[in-house]
Amino acid sequence: MSAPIDFYFDFSSPYGYLASEQIEALAARHGRAVMWHAIVLDAQFQPQGGMKIPAGLMRTEYVQRDTERTAAFFGIPFKQPSPYPAHTEHAARAFQWLSDRNPDEARAFAHGVFRAYFVEGRNIAEVAVLLEIAATLGLDREEVSNAFSDLATKARLKAEIDLAEARGVFGSPFFIVEGEGFWGPDRLAQLARWLETGPF
Repeated sequence: MSAPIDFYFDFSSPYGYLASEQIEALAARHGRAVMWHAIVLDAQFQPQGGMKIPAGLMRTEYVQRDTERTAAFFGIPFKQPSPYPAHTEHAARAFQWLSDRNPDEARAFAHGVFRAYFVEGRNIAEVAVLLEIAATLGLDREEVSNAFSDLATKARLKAEIDLAEARGVFGSPFFIVEGEGFWGPDRLAQLARWLETGPF
């Protein structure tokens, strides 16, 4: 099989959500697998002066309108979440813990978290909400709860964020395939062309 697509996302990113609803179908059309990677943008940018992408750019009226328009264009359910942005460390830790054990379950959990926030308007910063999502997927609530504070899981997430930064990831969504980076949901068409015809 050809090289997989690495898909980096932050759970508070509306563009990450929109991409999450499209990337698997795009990859399947080209015989590729998708490796999902949860990152936390605030944590990633802290060494660079605490740059807060979601709290700055992502709160602008343009982005709010653009995400609504883009969701409508693709026929993806979407509702502006509140509070916005949300802290995503716990969701990312739970995803990382699941991903190390069962990537399919982790992907299902990611979809559940994204849809809870951007469709149902639930606060994904709350542990209780994350545990409810896990329970609906048949996951053990106690095991998932332990993952939020597990030191090994915290270290794994930090390593994932450090690796993302080393690979040049700086936003959500970010895709890497065969060493080529694509940033943003509007690059999905370019990504598809790359997969279809090769480098250009």
